[in-house]
Amino acid sequence: MKRKTAASDQRRRKMITILWTALLAIGTIVLIYKEMTALLYILATLGITVLLVVVAMADLSPSEKLTNDPRRSDDSAAIGSGTTSTFGSKPS
Repeated sequence: MKRKTAASDQRRRKMITILWTALLAIGTIVLIYKEMTALLYILATLGITVLLVVVAMADLSPSEKLTNDPRRSDDSAAIGSGTTSTFGSKPS
């Protein structure tokens, strides 16, 4: 029975990534050599669209929960101009 370790899994994933990158590079070079720029344009557009969909669907809220600091609001305009801040003061 073969034992799997975290290092071997990481090595395997890295190898798969390198192979995918090499195949895509070879495919791009072949398409450029054959002067199939229309197909390259379509593939690039589809690739960017998929990337944007993945980023749009990413759940980024868990990373915001990592800090224990409450969000603080300040009067940045008053700080920058050197005037006295009225932020948070109660009207009389």
